[in-house]
Amino acid sequence: MNGTATSKGLHPSAASTHPVIVVGAGPTGLLLAGDLAKAGVRVTLLEKRPHQVSNLSRAFGVHARTLEQFDARGLADDLLATGSTITRLRLFRRLSLDLSTLPSRFPFLLITPQYEVERLLEQRARRLGVRFRYETELLALRQDADGVDLDVRNGDGTTATLRAAYVVGTDGHRSTVRRAIGQPFPGVSVITSLFLADVRLAEKPDSVLTVDGAGDVFAMIASFGDGWYRVMGWNRRNEVPDDHPLHLDEVKDVTRRALGTDYGMHDARWLSRFHSDERQAPRYRVGRVFLAGDAAHIHSPAGGQGMNTGLQDAANLSWKLAAVLREQAPDSLLDTYQSERHPVGKAVLRSSGGLVRLARAHHPALRALRAAVTAFVNTAAPARTKALARITGIGYRYPAPRGAHPLTGTRVPDVTLAGGRRLYEALRGGHFVLITPPTVQLTHHTAPDEPGTQPAVEHWADDRRTTVLVRPDGYATWAQDDAGTAAVEAAVAARFTLTSRR
Repeated sequence: MNGTATSKGLHPSAASTHPVIVVGAGPTGLLLAGDLAKAGVRVTLLEKRPHQVSNLSRAFGVHARTLEQFDARGLADDLLATGSTITRLRLFRRLSLDLSTLPSRFPFLLITPQYEVERLLEQRARRLGVRFRYETELLALRQDADGVDLDVRNGDGTTATLRAAYVVGTDGHRSTVRRAIGQPFPGVSVITSLFLADVRLAEKPDSVLTVDGAGDVFAMIASFGDGWYRVMGWNRRNEVPDDHPLHLDEVKDVTRRALGTDYGMHDARWLSRFHSDERQAPRYRVGRVFLAGDAAHIHSPAGGQGMNTGLQDAANLSWKLAAVLREQAPDSLLDTYQSERHPVGKAVLRSSGGLVRLARAHHPALRALRAAVTAFVNTAAPARTKALARITGIGYRYPAPRGAHPLTGTRVPDVTLAGGRRLYEALRGGHFVLITPPTVQLTHHTAPDEPGTQPAVEHWADDRRTTVLVRPDGYATWAQDDAGTAAVEAAVAARFTLTSRR
């Protein structure tokens, strides 16, 4: 088949060799695989590269919403120890956003290289039992009503066919999975020529992240924390192909012009050019195959949203796949991955693309627009709040049924629960969490013995009257004000009767 068969209402055969195969061991694939293993799903992760820790990371910023997801997995404190935080995010020369006002336990941007994110997620995945197959390249895939066949080439040159109930492509912007299911990747190159360099500096910058531009040039310097620095920049008047030679003198020149100094950079260990596209696949699900992270969408580097958006994709999809595979939810639940995450990817494309276009503004009309946007955001508190919420990821909400409580579909903050426990600590079990007033006592509830079977019940630490059912990814799926015990039990039964094992 051509990879377009669907599987509505069908549960995978117990004979499937692999319930889930994840293709691509970057941050998105690692988080997803670890979540599935946590939920008791056997998962195999394929990666065509050899197993190695690379220090050549493009992503350097971890935003508040992503840190909340790490907190819900018990990893946030370990990740924070790998980098430094900043509380002000600079977008244009006269526009910066104060992250310290964020309504989050993490009111800052963590500056840490992507490989530290990958290291922690890989350790977790291995600890939970994910099976890794490095030097295994996907060649093709075919799907039918019951599963997916993957043709792979192993590191020794031999080939094999693997069978899976579901496949998730997290294999980057050149995704083989995306091509195999016939998904286009429409979009444009928003910046045709950027450079990256890893260097040492004779003078230490004042901040772990230094960003600025002047005229036709832009530069950013971020610290690895070990004496090495990543430099990224572009020069409007020298836009060349990716394979054009890059020398340190060019990096120093652009940096001096953009930042006023090159900080005495020397000893470049890596120099590279790349171009920045903004593209998005129309469909994140085709039958039993899903796309996540850069395989589904890529953005300009403005705002540092790319890796963070992919990690949110994984957090959204993982619990849904686990529920369907464990026969605790209908296959139709998987369709909500498209309806919830595709609009977010589209919004990130628009916001990051708009930022980079305004930053590069050369035409007088665009410069005037940039000045107007800067003045508006600097003076209008609602505009600043919305910009912060979008860039950091905490402001996105998912669609809710007509007439639903206003909290439905929203991110639930890390509220304090009775006994001093935090919500994101309660989410570490991989369960739904039901938060009720102390007056609501469920008569038939027992603590969940496995993820997804029943919600973990917690009580508010204060006198709030709203009952909220929180999904494993931290979003409210149901809420009601002043609900009595009977109403709460009925709501839980409606959502979890199906979830009992057959």
